[in-house]
Amino acid sequence: MKLSTTIRYGTRLMLDMAEQQGKGPIRIKTIAKRQGISEKYLEKIVRLLRKAGLVDGLRGPGGGYILSIPPEKITLADILEAVQGKVELCPCLDEPENCEKHDDCKTRKIWNDINQIIWIKLKGISLADLRDSACPSEDDLQDDTAALMKGIKFD
Repeated sequence: MKLSTTIRYGTRLMLDMAEQQGKGPIRIKTIAKRQGISEKYLEKIVRLLRKAGLVDGLRGPGGGYILSIPPEKITLADILEAVQGKVELCPCLDEPENCEKHDDCKTRKIWNDINQIIWIKLKGISLADLRDSACPSEDDLQDDTAALMKGIKFD
């Protein structure tokens, strides 16, 4: 499973705004330059974030964008849903009526379980958590994955 570029860039945009919080509105041009992302792409994403109520736009001189909710109350799930909608591992999890095998599919439960684990994790990480974290080393990532796998039991 891969996250879309829109999700990854939307998260980077929101993280940049959280890191600059309290310094006034931020222009998309400034974020684009800092993040190395196309200004046009970020404008598309910020419209989705505004529509979801996560970001406010201020017009005029000194205008730009600010978080409309404190970073402690914005989760990674909120960002993902704002820019792409709810993502399911398999279409049958969200729309079982569109799958002729949903009543007798032996794999559907495992995909649902994995999907729920992902959403629980995304809902448990706030933008503030991300802002206040350190960049992990490769060894840290491997250690975290090993620890996580020990705690997962599939029925």
